[in-house]
Amino acid sequence: MKKRRYRLGRRAEGRDKTRRRIVEATVALHEKLGPRATTISAIAERAGVQRLTVYRHFPDDTALLGACSSHWLARHPLPDPAIWRSVPDWRSRCRAGLAALYTYYRRNHGMLASVFRDADLPAMKAPMQGFAGFYRQMRDDLLEPAGPARARGKPFAETVGHALAFATWQSLAGSFTDGEMVALVMSWLEGVAADAAPPR
Repeated sequence: MKKRRYRLGRRAEGRDKTRRRIVEATVALHEKLGPRATTISAIAERAGVQRLTVYRHFPDDTALLGACSSHWLARHPLPDPAIWRSVPDWRSRCRAGLAALYTYYRRNHGMLASVFRDADLPAMKAPMQGFAGFYRQMRDDLLEPAGPARARGKPFAETVGHALAFATWQSLAGSFTDGEMVALVMSWLEGVAADAAPPR
């Protein structure tokens, strides 16, 4: 009985290692080529397995992309909301949040550029919903405290949302440092806040 359990344990360990190789191969190809251009044949070759082995572990693109997304995010977690939630006034809060997010973008721009470029793929729907949820929550965080910030209305909220988008950072990253971008975006927010403030 012990020998059988040992064999089963070794087999399960082997399956886990194979699965991990497939996921890591897929993640590497996604960063290099993008999800759209990554083929099962390329994944199998990089992982050192047969195409059928890939399908045994991941019967469809949704399962494979879900596993890859979880694996990548575990190694590259999104910025911790505690960084900005503890800041009381909206200006300092926005600066802290934008600085944390832009640093994250800079550090992971290769993968993020590939993923956002191919975000319209059906199998990307679930992973992209995770990003969308993070952005919504971060935007709401940066609009707090509710009274003064939210009173500035939709233009202010939309500008904050635009400032958080990876595409916005990407469009400026070649010309500015992250610190310069934070300063630039804060000038946008200050301008919108001033325009939306009620007359005295």
